[in-house]
Amino acid sequence: MLKPVILGGAAAMLLVTAAAPPAGADDLAPTGKITVDVATVNGSGCRPGSAAVAVAPDNTAFTVTYSEYLARAGGDSTAVEGRKNCQLSLVVNVPQGYTYAIAQVDYRGFGSLQPGAVGTQKASYYFQGMSQTAARSHRFQGALDDNWQVTDTADIHALVFAPCGEKRNFNINTELRAEVGTSDPTRTSYMALDSTDGSINSKYHFAWKKCEAPA
Repeated sequence: MLKPVILGGAAAMLLVTAAAPPAGADDLAPTGKITVDVATVNGSGCRPGSAAVAVAPDNTAFTVTYSEYLARAGGDSTAVEGRKNCQLSLVVNVPQGYTYAIAQVDYRGFGSLQPGAVGTQKASYYFQGMSQTAARSHRFQGALDDNWQVTDTADIHALVFAPCGEKRNFNINTELRAEVGTSDPTRTSYMALDSTDGSINSKYHFAWKKCEAPA
């Protein structure tokens, strides 16, 4: 049973798990415990009172649950409702002698786009004090009335590992957009990262590397 640290309500989920690394990274993940602490959660898609964090008892996974992460356009929507964002700042503690990178991220949500409307999901990742990665962007064209899923992957040569022996927060910036496009502006379109059926989630896969022992 996950024990939630309540920051708000309920809906979509974010799940981080230790997974097998891609070819070229170390063969084995560490056997010790991994803990993930959420330093900050902020943004128009996860404002205070609309998100909750739950950490697994074995400290190897966590979820972030949203209740308001939805961008909409058309109908009676205002301009500001067309773009929502969320920034998570995470403290990931790993066993001594190891460091990690994020090799793959799977996002799922629900989209209701009128014919001609456009939805966009975007994300970027970076360690505190290091350069932000280029944003990964996915575009959806209406008509759409269904669950959506996208995956961001990093080539082994492009993996950015946390500096060995240093505490650096890992930051995840996500964004949802909804645009009227050529659709009927009197009809509402939206993109959501939510969980009406309890199965919507975003999964972050670790890649592992052993740190060299100091000389």
